[in-house]
Amino acid sequence: MAATRAIQLRTEIPGPRSREIVERSAKAVAAPLSITFPIVVDSAAGATLTDVDGNTFIDFAGGVGCLNVGHSHPDVVAAVHEQVDRFVHTDYTIVPYEVYVALAERLGALVPVAAPVKGAFFNSGAEAVENAVKFARAYTKRPAVIAFEGAFHGRTLMALSLTSKSRPYKEGLGPFAPEVYRVPFPNEYRGVTTGEALAALERAFTTQVAPANVAAIVLEPVQGEGGFVPAPADFLQGVRRICDRHGIVFVSDEVQTGFGRTGRLFALEHAGVQADLVCVAKSIGNGLPLSGVFGRAEIMDAPVPGGVGGTYVGNPVALAAGLAVLDAIEDEELVERSASMGETIRTRMLGWQERWPAIGDVRGLGSMLAIEFVSDRATKQPAPECAQAVIGAALERGLLLLSCGIYGNCIRVLVPLTIPADELEEALAVWEEALAATLE
Repeated sequence: MAATRAIQLRTEIPGPRSREIVERSAKAVAAPLSITFPIVVDSAAGATLTDVDGNTFIDFAGGVGCLNVGHSHPDVVAAVHEQVDRFVHTDYTIVPYEVYVALAERLGALVPVAAPVKGAFFNSGAEAVENAVKFARAYTKRPAVIAFEGAFHGRTLMALSLTSKSRPYKEGLGPFAPEVYRVPFPNEYRGVTTGEALAALERAFTTQVAPANVAAIVLEPVQGEGGFVPAPADFLQGVRRICDRHGIVFVSDEVQTGFGRTGRLFALEHAGVQADLVCVAKSIGNGLPLSGVFGRAEIMDAPVPGGVGGTYVGNPVALAAGLAVLDAIEDEELVERSASMGETIRTRMLGWQERWPAIGDVRGLGSMLAIEFVSDRATKQPAPECAQAVIGAALERGLLLLSCGIYGNCIRVLVPLTIPADELEEALAVWEEALAATLE
């Protein structure tokens, strides 16, 4: 008996109902909110998504990394319903609630930060980064922040100032926040070694900003939008030493890398390094708006009372989801699952690289993996058109893939860690078909 396929395509893609709704969207929704996939979701469960035309897709986009425990995880859904039935909002700083404290206790014990640890919750990854800078500035009494080429930290003012990619994120939206300085990020494939990156950081203290003026160095242990570029362990260890030497706060942005995506609960663990502050978001809320900053208690306590907060931050419904997410990660051993699944995917990707010269690099940690397309392996000229063609061919076959990279020439994996083995195999086979259709 043939295995049941997860992908079910009943109409052309996009189907008629999806086309109709997308046409309505063009008239009612602001144009900058551009749509990646012109299919309109009706329901989703696990690693699959069904559109309003009855077509079912395997989802390797995962809500841009928000769904490590999968769409509509039953325990998360139950926790959300239970909280909604009790109350939805008070503003924690007006009338507090226990679920805030409970999740802060659990995350404080898990983040790679030296105890004692305290936390604060917000709505989005960008808000977490903004507030991490507030905590660092309040603690150090310094203004400057150092970030890296290829970084993505969000779209609000400070977060966007730290973000590196100009188009589409920054073009026409300046002026940006002052006292932000940028240095190279190590990328062996693109010719930037750990030694060169650390030397550039040290040189910036002479050519750009005095270390005595630097409040924080903010980095992603694996750059996300920048192309799934892992920071080598010796680079992270070097940054830690530099921060210690100059009294600078080390901020690890784990918004996309956290909660098992890299085969560890937090990506920084691969390097055996502790941060001073860790930013979390995306998968902790399983699609509900929830983020947080967790760090050394003395830093977290530095702002004046009322110096951080917001009307909706630490919403009890999202916090209830967060507790259920941690339970699911632990009970279903999803960190271990990410590591083993990552080996399966990496093996297939390396086989594709041997078969097709257009795949210049395969990289990542755990299941946070990407392939980079080039027009020539010798020059490494980026080929974003290849990435987009493969994504289009995969969509036609029922697989949702996302691009990334400062040149838009990479395809990344953000599939739910709960995907069954047979669905994973089906998805990889479809991806390979899309590669063959595009590159041969």
